[in-house]
Amino acid sequence: MNQPTQLPTFDIERIRADFPLLGTQVNDKPLVYLDNAATTQKPRAVIAALVRYYETLNANVHRGVHTLSQRATDEFEGAREAVRGFINAASTREIVFTRGTTEGINLVAQSYGRTFLRAGDEVLIGEAEHHANIVPWQQLRDTHGTVLKVAPINDAGELDLAAFAEQLSPRTKLVAIGQVSNALGTVNPVAEIIRLAHAQGAKVLVDGAQSVGHGPVDVTALDCDFFAFSGHKLFAPTGIGVLYAKAELLEAMPPWQGGGDMIRTVSFEHTEWNELPFKFEAGTPDIAGGIGLKAALDYLAGLDFAAAARHEHDLLQYATARAAEITGLRLIGTAKEKVAVLSFVVAGINSQDLGVLLDSQGVAIRTGHHCAMPVMTRFGVAGTARASFAFYNTREDVDRFFAALAKALEILG
Repeated sequence: MNQPTQLPTFDIERIRADFPLLGTQVNDKPLVYLDNAATTQKPRAVIAALVRYYETLNANVHRGVHTLSQRATDEFEGAREAVRGFINAASTREIVFTRGTTEGINLVAQSYGRTFLRAGDEVLIGEAEHHANIVPWQQLRDTHGTVLKVAPINDAGELDLAAFAEQLSPRTKLVAIGQVSNALGTVNPVAEIIRLAHAQGAKVLVDGAQSVGHGPVDVTALDCDFFAFSGHKLFAPTGIGVLYAKAELLEAMPPWQGGGDMIRTVSFEHTEWNELPFKFEAGTPDIAGGIGLKAALDYLAGLDFAAAARHEHDLLQYATARAAEITGLRLIGTAKEKVAVLSFVVAGINSQDLGVLLDSQGVAIRTGHHCAMPVMTRFGVAGTARASFAFYNTREDVDRFFAALAKALEILG
């Protein structure tokens, strides 16, 4: 077997020691965690930040005059600044905290879409989108008469850029596209997509859920209008996410939800909205989650992100070469530009059965449609088995995965 050369400079053992769950056992076997596209594990620094908040800072933010509230506010707003720096936004006014990518996309659909899109206006998405970047636009279509168009992917799982460009027109008011496909690992050429869309006068929303954990994102350089991502796919807690939007768009958009903190004044006759970004953050936010997100970003700042990406690419190459040796195994998603996702089916074998048998051997993968049912339809499968890697995974993890897969296929065959 022609194996890619192992990269020697990435201190994987030191990194793995930072993630306590990686050292545990599942079903009396050492855990091999290969479900990172669903959620990532958390480093000790993030766990410690959550504990510290609840033990020493727990108070509501923004409205309190007492010491704990002011300290919690300072840390929560410090997290907003950390996010701004991480994605290179122009201002913290452009950083809206959400529960995750799904809420961010829905916020854009319900606020920007319902306000600025009219019957006959077109929203263009890709065929490989997550359900979270399909359903909100269907809802907008059904309530406002907009037109939802879909740009196809090819047999490798790559967006057909020529077909995408042909579907753009002056009627296209919004393009919503994933930077990376969760089901296939395909990396979309979002910079070119944004350029083409802007040339037609369309705004662009980028679903960054699967991209932010695999490399740097610069929203200013991309010139995207909206960018949404989730903390839990970025080694941060669940329940916290971010919507970036250009300030002039947020200024023009009405709030999506009403309640506390998103207002400046309220009477029974009239309500005046708060300033950016707070007019989009109704109610008590996930304060601990925001502080945990900052801890995750601080942790990532201490890594060589380029080396981490090279390590992940090495794992993908190694796993892809191993997969090619298995009779009957078909990779779903073979794009030239991919992140570390290996999605596959095996002839005559139910993917869920594979997942259960791998779990019995301590190997965690994802099976099913991955909230991307149109992708499964495109490739003529009900679902896939998906192993997805992060920088803390190793070639030993890959070897144990394929050993477990061989045992599972022997049982099922």
